[in-house]
Amino acid sequence: MPREYLPIAVLITLAIILAFLIIIIGNLFGPKRYVPRKGEPYESGMRPYGPGQRQMPVHFYLITVLFILFDIEIIFMVPWAVILRELGMGGILSMGIFVTILLVGLIYAWKVGALEWE
Repeated sequence: MPREYLPIAVLITLAIILAFLIIIIGNLFGPKRYVPRKGEPYESGMRPYGPGQRQMPVHFYLITVLFILFDIEIIFMVPWAVILRELGMGGILSMGIFVTILLVGLIYAWKVGALEWE
């Protein structure tokens, strides 16, 4: 291992040891009494109503995944736009293919109703 990486290895090792040490000390010396009130859900100081765990519709996760997908599209487009003149026709063609693939995905998500909010 090169000498330049030794401080990083020591830091990572100490961080891992400290993390495990904090967990072990907390389990050994922490309170072990179970109070039923601690198991109740807490909602901004108000009495909770209904179950503490509710099922979330899959639609929320689908919207999140689509948001991340199209957010990544912007991450690839900004650097491309900055060096567009240097790339020439090949860069424009490759980005056109990329945008076309993403556009097909957007149209598909739109057609199956993934973007509709109820």
